[in-house]
Formats: sequence, structure tokens, C-alpha cells
Amino acid sequence: MTATTTMPTRNKFVRYKAEWIQDPKADLLSGMVVALALIPEAISFSIIAGLDPKVGLYASFSIAIIIAFTGSRLGMISAATGAMALVLIPLVKMFPDPEEALAYVLAATVLAGVIQLGLGYLGVGSLMRFVPRTVMLGFVNALALLIFIAQIPHILLNDGGTTDARFRLNLLFIAAGLGIIYGLPKITRAIPSPLVAIVILSGIAIRFDLELPTVGEMGSLPGSLPLPTLPDVPFAMATLLLLLPFSITLALVGLLESLLTAQLLDDMTDSDSDKNRESRGQGIANVLTGFFGGMAGCAMIGQSMINHRSGGRTRLSTLASGIFLLGLILGLGDLVAQIPMAALVAVMIMVSISTFNWASVKPITLKSMPRPETAVMVSTVAIVVLTHNLAYGVIAGVALSAVFFVRQATHIVRVTSVVDPDNVERLYAVSGELFFASTNELIHSFDYDSVRVDRVEIDLSEARIWDTSAVVALDTVVAKFAQRGISAELVGLNRHAELLHSETSGKASVDH
Repeated sequence: MTATTTMPTRNKFVRYKAEWIQDPKADLLSGMVVALALIPEAISFSIIAGLDPKVGLYASFSIAIIIAFTGSRLGMISAATGAMALVLIPLVKMFPDPEEALAYVLAATVLAGVIQLGLGYLGVGSLMRFVPRTVMLGFVNALALLIFIAQIPHILLNDGGTTDARFRLNLLFIAAGLGIIYGLPKITRAIPSPLVAIVILSGIAIRFDLELPTVGEMGSLPGSLPLPTLPDVPFAMATLLLLLPFSITLALVGLLESLLTAQLLDDMTDSDSDKNRESRGQGIANVLTGFFGGMAGCAMIGQSMINHRSGGRTRLSTLASGIFLLGLILGLGDLVAQIPMAALVAVMIMVSISTFNWASVKPITLKSMPRPETAVMVSTVAIVVLTHNLAYGVIAGVALSAVFFVRQATHIVRVTSVVDPDNVERLYAVSGELFFASTNELIHSFDYDSVRVDRVEIDLSEARIWDTSAVVALDTVVAKFAQRGISAELVGLNRHAELLHSETSGKASVDH
């Protein structure tokens, strides 16, 4: 009895240790770096959506804390994101009153979470297998470009009042930050180099009162915790119909970005995660965040990459990022507001460089990669960069991959034949994928008139029959031979194909 109860307890402890306490020091320090990087982005995304900066900040710490417990992908960071903010813009513009607009945003967030929860239970995570590798490459490269593009305004300081001296100082700080980020690991890896860069550059800027753009200039930081409350919207069918299109879009965009980010981290860490559990976890996080005054969010590949590069590997790093973010904006808001944006820009440039898959654009890679795959990757990148929406690019990439696949599959049907010496029987061997798109090629691959024989045998043991269109095409081939007085027999049908053939023939008889 004792041995039976001890084994499950030990297994639970091993799983708990693997998910939470592999390297607490690295996870906590990494969480602090992520928290600092979350602040300006959360504020920016709120402004993009036309909301108060605190809405994005509330969402970021709330989602990060909740997803640490409910998600599946260890070390992944979820918070308020730009893609979700873009979806909310039309909803916010529908209401002149900011408070009323916020109420509908919170309601849409809760409804989106419910939809994600339902999709998670329906197994939507299994659809990740249909995202080709070239689309993943395009997704990663496009995101790296978007991260860098987002830093350009902070690099150029095109605010109308910038002097040459201020511009040069800003560039100097960014360069110094990159020098620390890439140089410190050659000396020691005890502390994440991005955190060291932020602390050193902030200390210098504050000590010498340098005129550099700061986090505080992005927007005011909240001074208190949000209280849980129901969104103040009418509980009516009209409200549901108004919110549903936005919530469905939020749910799908959020899951797409989250599951793609999870897949990327799976590949980087040589591990696996439960995509359906992650979908449910994202749903729970958005439902609760909507009740705590935050906008909808999802996984952030940029911050997830920062976490990974800084040594964060477990749920503790995700939890720490949310807790540190909460502590920074509530307890150290005045100090955080003085952090120069140049320090955070340096961190994000590092993320952009490390996120981009440089091997995918090497001349030797492009030369060896099939042209359709190159077209899919380039199209994915182009659409994402033009629309600033990762979901659009991924959907277009998957659709284009499907078109190329179908086009290629229609040309892989092969039909060969041999005739016996007496010209009595001809044996055809069919191989390839037989489905609706390849039926035309199949029908025209047989020689009906050139060689006169009494009997034809069509061997399908090397062919895969997918649908009734293929069965009908085979019956058409048999009928064409019969019209010429030639007896044709289908052999080598597997059980599935035989079942399709009998069902199709039976239905044809009834219809006739």
C-alpha cells in the first residue's frame, strides 16, 4: 500500500520540478527582463487600440500570471499583443465615450476567451500539423522584421523636436546596449545580459539627467490594482450579435499566434506541448482578464524569445514576468518611467536578430529549396509586413501551400502497362494519389485504341484512392474499355477503396 501511494507522489514531484523549478535563479532573472520589455509594448498596444495605457498593462500582468498555471508550453510569455489590438480598433471607434468603448472591449475579451475555451475542447490544437514548415519560416522571419520595424521610430526620434545631439546620444545608447548584450555573455552568463544593459543604461541616464526618450513618455502607469467587475454592457441579443464578429476574430488570431509560438519553442527546446491545453489555457486567461479590466491577449513571440534567450525555461519564468510587471508598475512606477527607451530598443533589436532564420535566406538554401516553397515563405513574409497582422500572412501561406500541393498531387499519377506476347491481355499498373483533382489525368492515361487486346487488368495496389471521384473515374475507364469490346478488371483495391467502390456503385444503381 505504501509503495503504491509513494510512486504517484514521486511522479507528481518530478513533473512539478520539471515544470517549475529546473533553475529558479535563471527563471526569475529572465522574468524580470521580460517584465521590463513588456511595459512599453503593452502601453503601445493600448494606444494602437485607442484605449488607456493601463488596459494593456492590466492585460499583460493578468494574462502572464494566469497562463503560467493554465497553459501548456513552458517558458512561453503571453500578454497584450499588437495583433489583438488591431482587431479591437473598429470596435473602439464605434463608441465616442471611452468608458463605453472600454466596456465593450472587456465584454469582447471575455467572449473571445469563452470561444477559445470551446475550441480547445474541440481539439483545434491538432490543426497545427497542417501548417507547413515554409509557413513557419515565413511567420518567424516576418515577426523578426515587424519587431525591428516597430523600433525604427524610437531609433530615428522623428518627434519633430529632436536635435542632432539628442539623436546621436540615442544611437550611442542603443549601440552601447547591443555591445553589453552581445559582449557580456563572453565574460559571464550568471546574469542575463539584457537585464544588465537595461540597468546600466538606465543608471547612466538617470545619474546624468540625459535628455532621452523614456518609458514614462509612452503613457502613464497605473497606481493601483484593478478590481474584478462585470463589463458594463447590456445583456441582450443585440450586444451578442455586435460583439460576436470581433470575439471570433480575437479568438482565432490569438490561438493562431499562440499555437505557432508554442510550436516554435517546441522546435527550439526539442520538446513538445499540448496545443489543446494551451488553447484552453489562453481562453481561461482572456476570460479572467476581461473581468479585471484588461484587453484580449495571446502569446508574444518577441517576449517569449527574450525569455528563452535569457534562460527562462519553466512556468516560473512566465509567472515571474507577470508578478515583476505588477510590482514594477505599482511599486516602482516612478523609477520604471525613467528607463530610457534606447535600452529597451537594444533588447528588441537583439530579439529581432535572433528570431530571424538567417539560414532560410542564404543563397545556397534558396537555390536548393523548391520554388513553390520559396514562394510560400516570401508571400507569408510580405503579407505580414504589409498588413502588420501575423494571422493574415499565416492563413495566406497555408492556403498557397494547399494550392501548390493540390497542383503537384494532380501530376503524380503514374500509369504503366505491358502486353503479353499473344496480344490477348494488357496489364496496367497505377500508382499515386487518386482524388478529385487527379481524375482527369487518370482517365486520359490509358491507351484505349492503339493496341487491340481482349482483356485488361488494372492493378491499383500501389495507388491510394481518397474519394468517390476517384472511384467514378475508375468506373469511367472500365466503361471506356467496355465500349470497345474489351473486358477490364480492377485488382489490388484495398479495403477502404473496395468499400468506396461498393457504396458508389450501389448509389449509382439506385439513382439509375
